[in-house]
Amino acid sequence: MKPIIELENIRKTYTMGDETIFALDDVTGSIYENQYVAIMGPSGSGKSTLMNILGCLDTPTSGTYRLNGTDVSRMDDNQLAGIRNKEIGFVFQTFNLLPRSTALENVALPLIYAGFSRREREDRASEVLESVGLGSRMHHRPNELSGGQRQRVAIARALVNRPSMILADEPTGNLDSKTSYEIMALLEDLHAAGQTILLVTHEEDIALYAHTIMRLRDGNIESIDTNDSVRSAKGIALGGTA
Repeated sequence: MKPIIELENIRKTYTMGDETIFALDDVTGSIYENQYVAIMGPSGSGKSTLMNILGCLDTPTSGTYRLNGTDVSRMDDNQLAGIRNKEIGFVFQTFNLLPRSTALENVALPLIYAGFSRREREDRASEVLESVGLGSRMHHRPNELSGGQRQRVAIARALVNRPSMILADEPTGNLDSKTSYEIMALLEDLHAAGQTILLVTHEEDIALYAHTIMRLRDGNIESIDTNDSVRSAKGIALGGTA
């Protein structure tokens, strides 16, 4: 199994007056193809900083980050934008959909930057909307969709470029419990089909859907556990108490 992500001695520092703040301090590790990893940690633990670096939204102060074998640690903004569009599908808590565009147009948007023809964009966007159960809603705008349907559109948009990994940042944060479980079931189906998924969450019950839980504290990786061991220790089963 090949590594999608390889981190070596990653540091991210900020200067505040005379003080240097270590948001990440010597983080090293790998994430492999078809892993499903939840990243957790309290406020100030570094999980948002790590997410931004993993998503090529930011670069480390020092250290090396290889994404699919390519060193992205020192790329400029344009190079990072190209990597993001090709390699990473983002799913955000706030959906980040264009309000005046249909579901089909929202999903097809990344394909414009990738240089696909209009017909190719529409065909591929239709295909992924069907795959997330929204074939009958593809011509609806976001305000005509429920919160769960909007998140499904966002997931379809994340999938449309066939990325190496999905990076989901609090994907159920604006959803009720029932809809949250439906979205997590969809992510589990995508993982079962071979998709690599990184999930950033502060909710323990949501993290348990992942197969591995990485916990950060004070800019370091505190622990990495399989979710079976976490569930066993807590006496928890998905959807309720064991």
